[in-house]
Amino acid sequence: MLSKHQDDIRHQMVAISMDDLVPEDHLVRKVDAVIDFDFIYSLVEHTYSHTGRPSVDPVVLIKLVLIQYLFGIRSMRQTIKEIETNVAYRWFLGYDFTMKIPHFSTFGKNYVRRFAETDVFEQIFYRILKQASEAGFVDTEIAFVDSTHVKANANKNKWHKKGVRKETRAYQEELEKEINFVRESEGKKPIVWKEKCEEKEIKISRTDPESGYYVKGEREKQFAYSFHTTCDRHGFILEKNRNTWKHSR
Repeated sequence: MLSKHQDDIRHQMVAISMDDLVPEDHLVRKVDAVIDFDFIYSLVEHTYSHTGRPSVDPVVLIKLVLIQYLFGIRSMRQTIKEIETNVAYRWFLGYDFTMKIPHFSTFGKNYVRRFAETDVFEQIFYRILKQASEAGFVDTEIAFVDSTHVKANANKNKWHKKGVRKETRAYQEELEKEINFVRESEGKKPIVWKEKCEEKEIKISRTDPESGYYVKGEREKQFAYSFHTTCDRHGFILEKNRNTWKHSR
């Protein structure tokens, strides 16, 4: 028999708690059960004023980033959109159905005004990672490493050239040390390696000197940063680094 679903239930009032709507096996429940975020308050307290309007809870700011990375959401803007309609995410943040989720720019502004040029985020990252590892979330048997370039906010036409030394590659230095270690263990004299360096010319951005000039394949030449991320098989980030590109690739 053909039946038609009633859509008038959309406006039905139901007495139910958010906790009832979050599955028991949802990842946010597992994270919430084993990770204590309260240590964040003492770490960031010195960056806040004792006067003025109430701020967004700093723990919420960190949880926003955690949601973004745990669930592979591509940007903070999209993360906020997902949280607005996802009961589990709201539950994790401690926001009910009616509370307004912070604007996507809130995290960026707080980072620039409070946390930039500090090691606060590194401390928070490793404290959370340590708790996750102790809870058995992190699997270090297999690690996945990937990198990508992120375009710098710099005009590609505004630069100057600078001569720098081209240093010996790290793996070559390690190899030479290993060779000498073996020679010395055999009673032989170590080899005195010639210093392997030469002058090379690089482009330095006048807008963002920390960025590097990036060229790859047929892509557009631009100033950029290289971001490297290491994670385990479950998606937990083990290490994240930002490097500058100091020569064309």
